[in-house]
Amino acid sequence: MDKIPKIDRQREHQANERTFLAWLRTSIALIGFGFAIARFGIFLHQLSIIITQQEPPVQPLSNSENLGLALVLFGISTIALAAWRYNQVFWQIEQGDYRPTRLMVWIMTGVVIILGLLSIPLLLLRDKVPSRSPLPIQPQSRNLQRSTPNFYPQKRTILTLYKQIFYKIPDFFKNSGI
Repeated sequence: MDKIPKIDRQREHQANERTFLAWLRTSIALIGFGFAIARFGIFLHQLSIIITQQEPPVQPLSNSENLGLALVLFGISTIALAAWRYNQVFWQIEQGDYRPTRLMVWIMTGVVIILGLLSIPLLLLRDKVPSRSPLPIQPQSRNLQRSTPNFYPQKRTILTLYKQIFYKIPDFFKNSGI
């Protein structure tokens, strides 16, 4: 304990804390990013159902929910490893016997590479939106759409779905008395 001057020991502890906080920020980012990927995958699934009026095929292994879950689990394990490493370095500094190791860096690098490789099928093997059978064309009058919304628009675009929802909002407020 007296091998290292007090000021040097303080600096080393502060550097150890900064390193731990960097790992903490990384784990929070991994957890948040994993949550966002998983939820966005669910959103895209629901949007596909609304647009095509069909249940899209589900891929059991290569989907965004699984990738998001893997990122969340990786973020949790990152903070656990960071806390373990912080404690290990703390006692090495106190004993004046600090030994740097690159094991944690190699573990994190390997897991990030594996998760990156697992995300490639999500990007390359996207499902094509299946086309529906053509339905009879309904009138596109704005007044007619307000009273009877066109649930099967001729063009399946986000804009037509937005218009269907937008035209229902004033009727909702009129009927609710707001």
